[in-house]
Amino acid sequence: MSDPITTHLIRISEVFADLIPDILEKLGAEKWKKLGPEYFLIDTANATLLRDGPAAKFIRFQIQVKHSWPCNPEKMDSFIEKAAQATYYKCESYNPQTILVGRLDTSSTKNYYKALASNFRGRALQVFELPESAPKSAEEQDPDKASLFCFVGKGGLFCGMSTPREAGGLHPGGTKYISQNSEDTISRAGAKVAEALHYLAMFRAPLPKYASWLELGASPGGMTSELLKRNYSVTAIDRAALDVRLANHLDLKVIRDDVAAFIPPKGIRYDAILSDMNGPAKLAITNVTRLVDFLKPGGLVITTLKTTGASSVEEIDELEKDVLKLAKEGGLTLITKTHLTYNRQEFTLFFEKV
Repeated sequence: MSDPITTHLIRISEVFADLIPDILEKLGAEKWKKLGPEYFLIDTANATLLRDGPAAKFIRFQIQVKHSWPCNPEKMDSFIEKAAQATYYKCESYNPQTILVGRLDTSSTKNYYKALASNFRGRALQVFELPESAPKSAEEQDPDKASLFCFVGKGGLFCGMSTPREAGGLHPGGTKYISQNSEDTISRAGAKVAEALHYLAMFRAPLPKYASWLELGASPGGMTSELLKRNYSVTAIDRAALDVRLANHLDLKVIRDDVAAFIPPKGIRYDAILSDMNGPAKLAITNVTRLVDFLKPGGLVITTLKTTGASSVEEIDELEKDVLKLAKEGGLTLITKTHLTYNRQEFTLFFEKV
């Protein structure tokens, strides 16, 4: 007897557009429909593939759909009121800790759906009458308690219950968007590590202020800058220079050296290692694991799995297995992994020292 078919809303980054048909097949999608630039509605009889299958890593965010209203909201009279009432009758019994609403097309410059999402959430919160203790924002959620995530777009309304941790983020669609428009921005890598730390907060407490970071391949300093803004101390290793705006920072030590040759001074122990180095993925993780002895017990490692040269889901999956094997042999335990907004064809991996 086969498992029942369930419907899921999933998000896969456009950077993997060429792999979408193969990804959906390996996710067990028996039927699917594209709802936005990165959103897909899929039917599957094997939902475990969405969590543990070889293509699960490509999913940035997911919910099992508990209520949907396929329609064009722009052409519906009283859409917000009707949608809020229907969602209440369908989902009230699930007792969500809060209600969050996102757009199916976050890249659109049209303000209609941004306003619709905000107004629908406001009305839904009134209809559900959540207790005063309910989280007032996405960041206040308990990552292990279920929330009602809803999405609106030209395809209609789609809602599902999930804990933020299982869904893939505190916000509808995944991690918090970090703007790069500031004049102080050195590179997009700064936004990448800020987003990574935001995601990691669902799995472990943030490192305290003044924690010490060893950053491998730091130039030009985008990630370095973000760590310094958070009052961390950073030892940055790179043969190339860092941006002049970081010169003379009291909490920054720059060492012009080859990462593969660098050896920390005797007695030094770091709270975390950060690596976003280009090059072969297995070489990158080897450069990290040879420095694990200089991490404190329980120390954190954040690194990227570059998939350059891997052109299929199978090749990327094998590359990931090889990297995780090397990390485990080097004394690291995987905490979690994800694909971030600012990741290209790469994944961010989070480890702890065993």
